[in-house]
Amino acid sequence: MKITENFTDKAEIYAQYRPSYPNEYIDYLLSANQLKGEQIVADIGSGTGILSRQLLEKGMNVIGVEPNDDMRKMAEESLSIHSRFKSIKGTAENTTLKGNSVDLVTVAQAFHWFDKKAFKIECQRIVRQKANVALVWNSRDLTSPIIQENAEICQRTCSSFKGFSGGMEETQDVFNSFFKDGKYEFKKYQNDLVFDYKGFLGRNLSASYAPKKHDEKYKEFVYLLSELFEKYSNNGKMVLQNITRSYLGNV
Repeated sequence: MKITENFTDKAEIYAQYRPSYPNEYIDYLLSANQLKGEQIVADIGSGTGILSRQLLEKGMNVIGVEPNDDMRKMAEESLSIHSRFKSIKGTAENTTLKGNSVDLVTVAQAFHWFDKKAFKIECQRIVRQKANVALVWNSRDLTSPIIQENAEICQRTCSSFKGFSGGMEETQDVFNSFFKDGKYEFKKYQNDLVFDYKGFLGRNLSASYAPKKHDEKYKEFVYLLSELFEKYSNNGKMVLQNITRSYLGNV
């Protein structure tokens, strides 16, 4: 299966249960990049449009670039009310955007899927002079017992599980080689998530590695997650420790 097909048949559940980003982070993006309404943000690997929506609500012009048909169509439907939104079928390495045409590139929850060298070259082509690239993730706090036990369930029942967010490499070298001269600004925000059982299950089922209903391990996956929720929930709610991490700089 191609990487671009990892979320096929998961667009609806992804859109419903994936978290958004803190308002503080969105405000930081706008101020740090001196963005105004007439400027253009290219949201690469835009998926169902979670970050795109937040930028549009701040008055930005947003171009969503997404290769997966299911995810892109979901974004197009849900964001159709925004006249400032444009949707394009393209990849991180070949966005099809015009050269020297965007004022900020954003990548939310997707950089770990990209060919990083090819994406860097594409960013250099499409950004206007001195425009930045912002990489951002909502990440589980791996020091949390809930998250650790959640990972154990995934290891047991999900054959393609290599760690949360695709087992992405988060070494300093990755960011040093991507950003120009290894210089970037790092920001971290606490973004804990509160779920009821349906939301907790949906968040897990939205992952690329999660089994689908017809898969052999699906029932076991759901059963173990229900046990985990029962163990840690209080009055029908569970708090998942979550951190939003941002890396911003020139490429």
